[in-house]
Amino acid sequence: MYIAIPFLVKLCPAIQAKLVFLNFVRVPYFIDLKRPQDQGLNHTCNYYLQPEEDVTIGVWHTVPAALWKNARGKDQLWFEEALGSSHPVILYLHGNAGTRGGDHRVELYKVLSSLGYHVVTFDYRGWGDSIGSPSERGMTYDALHVFDWIKARSGDNPVYIWGHSLGTGVATNLVRRLCERETPPDALILESPFTNIREEARSHPFSVIYRYFPGFDWFFLDPITTSGIKFANDENVKYISCSLLILHAEDDPVVPFHLGKKLYNIAATSRSFRDYKVQFVPFHTDLGYRHKYIYRSPELPRILREFLGKSEHEHHH
Repeated sequence: MYIAIPFLVKLCPAIQAKLVFLNFVRVPYFIDLKRPQDQGLNHTCNYYLQPEEDVTIGVWHTVPAALWKNARGKDQLWFEEALGSSHPVILYLHGNAGTRGGDHRVELYKVLSSLGYHVVTFDYRGWGDSIGSPSERGMTYDALHVFDWIKARSGDNPVYIWGHSLGTGVATNLVRRLCERETPPDALILESPFTNIREEARSHPFSVIYRYFPGFDWFFLDPITTSGIKFANDENVKYISCSLLILHAEDDPVVPFHLGKKLYNIAATSRSFRDYKVQFVPFHTDLGYRHKYIYRSPELPRILREFLGKSEHEHHH
């Protein structure tokens, strides 16, 4: 088995693509994504959008705490119009495996909503109840479609983009495109980001048993690249011009802390961020936030208030 697996992956790169996306892993399995209220999100509307023909994506929109009372029993039109009320909007791009209803994701929506943000999140094509087959291009296009959908309704309210884990790759792809077409978001937040998918795959716990296997790159990393999967955060940040906040736990077992730090160092010295704030916030190992529990930090509200307060300030000048 040990010897056979590398050859199998090399002969069938689609296996490696599946391992990157893990979109077929539905955890928790029995969630009805049409009913966000089952996850305790009583002020959330479920939408379906169509980024292109034959692709449908499921979207959740959670309103800020100030609108909770009004949101009860309201229809989709009310929720869409609410994006124009004077509250900032966060577009959340989730990582691999699971759905928009994943536990740690839902807990983050609740935190952000309580801090006064609209949260719009969705499942990329091929995840959850979204229809289509996953690819890096497709995921980025879905994110672009949802961003444009928000901007068509959000008026002058700030729109921030938050990516987690594999979602940081979608986020930098998206924001690079937005900056190139001169419609940047008001800020970019990367939670537990990597530099690029090859470096991440080399550091991933799955690859530990093969790390010293002769030809590791050829067997395991080249098939990812062959499948057209790059998620090159380290390249993308050189073309991004907006405020950037990176959050990373030192005890992250999935995306090593040093990759987040390396990405920060690349961004901090990049000319594209010359006029913008780039901030790195580490979370100490003792806190135990690992890969997906930074939402538990009592410091998070202050970190966001200070960082986004400043980026809003820059936005208006």
